[in-house]
Order: sequence, then C-alpha cells, then structure tokens
Amino acid sequence: MSCPKDIENQNTIEKMDWQEKVLVVIPVYNHIETVHDVAKRSLEHRLDVLVVDDGSRDNVALAVSDLDVTVIRHDSNKGKGRAILTAAQYAAENNKTHLITLDADGQHYPEQIPDFLREIADHPESITLGVRDFTSSNAPLSSRFGREFGNFWVRIQTGVKVRDIQSGFRAYPVFVLQHLKYMFDTYAFEDEVIVRALWAGVPVKETPVKVYYPQADERISHFQKFRDNVKLTILNTYLTIRSFLPWPHLQIQYENGAFCTISHPLKIIKELMASRHRPSRLALAGALGVFLGTLPLIACHTLAIIYAASMLRLNKIMAIATSQICMPPIVPAVCIEIGYFLRFGSFLTFKNASSLTDASFKELGHMGLERLLEWFIGSLILGPLLALITGAVVFVLSLYVQKTLLNAQRNPG
Repeated sequence: MSCPKDIENQNTIEKMDWQEKVLVVIPVYNHIETVHDVAKRSLEHRLDVLVVDDGSRDNVALAVSDLDVTVIRHDSNKGKGRAILTAAQYAAENNKTHLITLDADGQHYPEQIPDFLREIADHPESITLGVRDFTSSNAPLSSRFGREFGNFWVRIQTGVKVRDIQSGFRAYPVFVLQHLKYMFDTYAFEDEVIVRALWAGVPVKETPVKVYYPQADERISHFQKFRDNVKLTILNTYLTIRSFLPWPHLQIQYENGAFCTISHPLKIIKELMASRHRPSRLALAGALGVFLGTLPLIACHTLAIIYAASMLRLNKIMAIATSQICMPPIVPAVCIEIGYFLRFGSFLTFKNASSLTDASFKELGHMGLERLLEWFIGSLILGPLLALITGAVVFVLSLYVQKTLLNAQRNPG
C-alpha cells in the first residue's frame, strides 16, 4: 500500500520517462530580450516548456512564437510566486509531476537542467535548490547579502541549513506546491515555500549551478527595495513566531511512490493498521513517534521523527501520526510535573504559578529554562512508558484488523 486510502490528495509517481513528467517553467516579466534564448536552450532537453508571462508590457507570446512552447499570460503583474503557482496548476492538469523553474533574464544556464532531472529521479519527494556559484560570477553585493540573510532566517525557522534560499533555479514536486498555504505570492514566495515545505516534512536537496550576471548598467531587476523588504520583514517575523508555536503543521509525506497529506492522525492510523504492513513494524514506528513527540524538541519534532524513522526504516507516516498524541498542553504539562517532583519532591501547583505576576523578565527567563529542564527529565520517564503502551496498542489492533480483513476476504458471504 502506498498511502492510506483516507489520506487526502494522493498523487502517484511511477518510475517512468521523466521527460514526460517534468515541465520546465520560465516566469517572465519584461525580459523580452532574453526569454527567447532561455526557452530555446531549455527545449534542447526534450522537455515541455511553459512560459508564464506575468503581465509584461511587451508581447512575450510573439517573442517565442517560433518555438514549440506554451505561453500563459496574466492580465496584470501578480508576482513570481503567482506565476509559479499558475504553472503548477497547468502541470497538474497536464499530468506533470514536477516543475523545473529558471529565470527568464539569462542568469541561469538551461544546459544544467539534466542535473535537476537526475535529482528528481533520485529524490522525487524533494525540492531541489540550485546553489549559485558566486566565486566566479559578477554577482552584485545585494545578491550575496540577500542570500546569506535569507539562509540565516531559514536556519532559525526550521533548524535546517540551506545554502541558497533565493535561487530561482530549482525543482518542485507539483503536489507540494499545490498543498502548502502561503502568505505572499510575490518576491517573498521563494523563501516562504522552502520554510513551509521543511515544516511539512518535505526534504530539500541542493545541486551546484553556474550563474551569469551582466554588468551593473545592463541588469534589469524587479526587486523593489522598500516594498519587497517590508514583505520579507513581515514574512520572517510571522514564520519565526509560528516556528515556536506548538500547533502541528500539515505534513506531506512520500511513501512507495505516492505523495499524501497528513491531516487526520486517527484516521491515518486506522488505515495503516488495515494495510499489509507488518504489525511489529507499525508498532515500532508508533512507539518511536510517541517517544520523540514527548521530548522537548521545540519546533524540531517532525524533522527528528522523519530522520529517525528513515534511519530505522520505519513507516514515517505512522510515526508522525502517533506523535500528535503528545501535542501540548497535556503531555508536556505531565512531563513538567514529573520532572518538578523528581527535583523537589513535590508537584508544581497553581500557587507556584501565581508568583509569576511579580516576576521580572530575567526571572521569567530563568523559570522558563527551569521548566524546560523539568520537561526533559519528565519525558525520560513518561516517554518510554507512552511509547511502550502505544506500540502494544498499535500491534494488537493492527494484528486484529488485518486478521479480520483476511477472514472477510476468505468468507465474502
């Protein structure tokens, strides 16, 4: 079974000729002088090419009319993110599973498209970022600073180190683009989609790419310093705050050639129990998810679970689904009470909490670290216990469900 039947929005990717399943996308806004050359060189790889004209002043369709490409035009300039989402919609309607995007200004080299095809074939579940080589290019200082600044915020918001968050040369699974939610669909989109994808459990791979920057007086940039910097500030503020909130993110997982979203943990667990997965392996995955979910891995639970499940070759969907049992506030509160009791021989009471009203910021910070320590101590007691109980329940129930279904198949009347 690829994914539980009840998991929403499945999109199966089979091992096939990737040339039939990958769409090259060139968003363009007023780069009329270079888009023809970029599109022509992209066609050399026998891939379908889509040019998304994001409200350009010039006639982009006419500029590429001699090429075998599809052109979609926005009536007005809606932003690069919206152009990519328009391409994703077109790709889904035309049975494409992945997009490779590159800029229309000639900055990227279409000759490196095969590098992305190899990454897609090896890691169809991942987004692939092209890491620009600035050592041998005439890259402006603003691009160098912007990349490092963006990389810093992604590290803060996800715990994952990326090397070029602002590269426009990248590959996306269409399913991932269509099932994330975004604040912005303009310049900030390319930063936001990576953060939200990492939160959703989608891996991000990287491949080195060459980059060409013309002389300063020949460059055409659509970056508006005030407006786009304000949007980036708002976005990073929101994403940073959201990264510390305990509410879980929608999960997108890839199992046995299929994408699926995790939004209803109990239904997912039920469907997995009815699958042909071995009950013992499902039980281990469930126990792992609960144990790691109990630990105070703030903003990193999903990444830790995916990594551990992958290393142990356990079902990632079951592990993530069972970890939702440990969602705040109940399990962390119990862990803190256990840790507090082990430290001081008594339980934390409302009377202790009432003292917070007169506490200084320094004291509040100290108390927060104290509670975090107690959460960790308590999780070492409660985590294994909950993992053992969860594993046993999952094993017994999956064994029962599978035997019941087997008997029903043998005796259909």
